[in-house]
Parts: sequence; structure tokens; C-alpha cells
Amino acid sequence: MSSIIEVTHLEKVFGDKRALQDLNFQVEQGETFGFLGPSGSGKTTTIKILTGQLRKTSGEAKVLGLPAEQLNKPEYRKRFGVVTDNSGLYQRLSIFDNLKLYAQLYDVPLNRIEEVLEMVNLRNEQKTQVVKLSKGMTQRVILARALLHKPELLFLDEPTSALDPVNSKHIHTGLKELNKLGTTIFLTTHDMSEADYLCNRVAFLHKGKVQLLDTPSQLKKQFREELIQVELRDGSQLELPLAPASAAELQGYLAADQVETIYTKEPTLGDIFVEVTGRELI
Repeated sequence: MSSIIEVTHLEKVFGDKRALQDLNFQVEQGETFGFLGPSGSGKTTTIKILTGQLRKTSGEAKVLGLPAEQLNKPEYRKRFGVVTDNSGLYQRLSIFDNLKLYAQLYDVPLNRIEEVLEMVNLRNEQKTQVVKLSKGMTQRVILARALLHKPELLFLDEPTSALDPVNSKHIHTGLKELNKLGTTIFLTTHDMSEADYLCNRVAFLHKGKVQLLDTPSQLKKQFREELIQVELRDGSQLELPLAPASAAELQGYLAADQVETIYTKEPTLGDIFVEVTGRELI
């Protein structure tokens, strides 16, 4: 599997503030990669550099095999999509007409508009003017626009931050399907359950550096307590060591049909982030 994003010793300085320092990671083609961190940790700055909107101070950033600063050229814009909180729409036009303009710009068949509106649960609102939309609906239109041309690579900066659980689930399903079709997704989010559900790997960003990078399952195994939590039918709870020595005792409870639930004490991704950095993901 080849890398679609390669970041090596990347740094970005704004005046006397170092937003990114010695940033290193790779994103493999076809994966959904979570880039997680609290506000101000450098997530949006990284996306802006990777999409050619902002120039790095030093280091290397390659995207789609090209230096990232080249991606602002028109010939490369068709290869990726971007969803951020400042992706402008034409307020007086309808949802459909906004997407129609973009489809014509990128030579996309108009029937594709129906497909992406279905993905973001807006098919029945396509004639509504953008100015009349809620923040969450506007966010879904922006996402639909980014999906129109079936990009090789999709950058999502907090894509469901303004959405209710029902529409977030709808977006998650659409992103899963898009990823299955081959689109690589670079996702920033505060929602650890979202990252856990969508991402093949996640990187924890803190103070402009990647502190930890692995699959969600491996991270939870690495940081879990070596204990088994057992709740019995009488309501009592037990903690047993996660070791062969606990097998006989556990088998006794099971044989007597006393066990209500049993699970290992795995942390959430949010728990792991706090343990590694000492900061909440807010």
C-alpha cells in the first residue's frame, strides 16, 4: 500500500507562536485517518498546509505525490475535496443550484447531485435557499459539494460538529461507503466515538506534535487495565486479573449461571488522549 500523504519534520510558525513542530506521519492510500487533538493543537493548520492554502515554515509535506503547495493549482483541485467551517456557499441560490454550479465546474454529471444529497440526507430539501438553512444543514451541503467529484482524497475538518446524532449517523454511513469505493479520508474531530467508528488509524496531536499513532483497537489494548469486570445477577461486581489464574473462578460463576455481563476494562480514545497529554479533547 502506498502513502497518499507524507509529512516529515513539518513546522509552522506564526510570529512567535510555533503551531506545528517536527510533525511526522504518513497516510496510506485507501484508509480513513483520524487526526485528533484539542482546539489549538494544530489540526486545521495542518489541513491548510496539506491542501495548499498555507505555506509551511520548514519540513516536507507531500500529498498525492506532489509538494503540498502545488495543490492550489487548478489542475490538481479535482483530485481532492475539502470540508472546513469556512467553505463558502452562494446564500441566495438553492442547495441544488449551488451543487449544479460546482458540478459544471468539475464536469460532473448532474445526476450525481441526487446521489450526494441522498448521502447527506438532504434530497427533499434541494430546492431550499442556502440562506434559510440551519448551521447543521449548511454543513451537510458543504460535505455534499466535496463529495460530488468523487475525490481520491477527502479532507474533513470537524464534519459533524453541528449535526444531531441522526444526521451524524447518516453522514458516517455515507463516508464508510465512499471509503469502500477507494477515497482516502483525512478526518479531524473532537468526537472520539466518531473516530473509533470511522478510522483505520488515529494520530493524537498535542502542542503541534504527534504524540501517539496506531489503530483504535491497538491503542485501547495498549492502555487497558489488565482486569476483567464481572457483574453478577445479584447486582454485585467483581474485578478479576486478566490472566489464566482467573479462569477457574470465572468458570464457576458461569457454570452457576450467575454472570450478567463480563468485559475487559478498555479505555476510550478520549481516556487515552487525556492520559498521554493531560488535556481534555475540547
